[in-house]
Amino acid sequence: MDHLLFLLATGLARGAIFALFALSLVLIWRAARIINFAQGAMALVATYVAFAVTGLSGSYWVGLTAGILAGAVIGFGVERGLMRFTKDSHPLAGIIVAIGLVMVLQALLGIFFGQQHRPMQTPFSDSPLLWGDTPLLSPYDLFVLVVALGVMGVMALLFNRTSLGLQLRASAFAPEVSRVLGVRVSRMVTIGWMLSAAVAALAAMLLVPTELGLNPHSTDVLFIYAFTVAVVGGLDSPVGALIGGLVVGVAMTLVTGYIGATVAPIGVLVLLLLVLLVRPGGIFSMREARSA
Repeated sequence: MDHLLFLLATGLARGAIFALFALSLVLIWRAARIINFAQGAMALVATYVAFAVTGLSGSYWVGLTAGILAGAVIGFGVERGLMRFTKDSHPLAGIIVAIGLVMVLQALLGIFFGQQHRPMQTPFSDSPLLWGDTPLLSPYDLFVLVVALGVMGVMALLFNRTSLGLQLRASAFAPEVSRVLGVRVSRMVTIGWMLSAAVAALAAMLLVPTELGLNPHSTDVLFIYAFTVAVVGGLDSPVGALIGGLVVGVAMTLVTGYIGATVAPIGVLVLLLLVLLVRPGGIFSMREARSA
């Protein structure tokens, strides 16, 4: 029973990171109607910026802030410098450009920083707290949960309670009507890219310290799991990203703890196939479509 409680608690923390990265994929889908396959590589570049700034300043918080800002700047640059020129061409053009961008960014990171794993510091201990004799979440896991849920809450308020959020949603779902009503659609798309990249960077910076370390492929697995979460929950559904992330995180941790780490990716693939067969749009897609 103690082992089960520990796995559940750890799975919630891991799932919160998956949910946060999946939310970034949902944001870019809602803003630009594109699945950004370069999201992981872009977030990784921002994480390297955070790593460098932390080393120079000696402060985790300064590095975290720099990484988030770098993510937003990278999102701005990618949208203005690349993706804007593919929106009126073939639907696959954006996907091909994004995959090419992944290769370029990972190659550049390998050239400048090497392939070795670099440890990243955490602001709190990663040793689990004890409830009696039962290990539960570590202080760092609690920090991850609070940050992930807080960001999701802020994004929910932004899209549902602010004028900017309304313009972002209108620009994504009805760009021509939005232009007639005076909304600067191109600016809203750019803001969507910046928000999405910043959230992805934050998710990557929360995950990397708990893994082997920082290297040019640290976010590959994160993107795969988060993409699964986004598809399972529905690419239009922030709620689906949250619930799907927590479910996938807990399920992966349970499978790893009781069966083995090599089985976990297979379980995630089976879940993705089942959802695509039963409900291709995602579990929460219909409700989101009706409320949009």
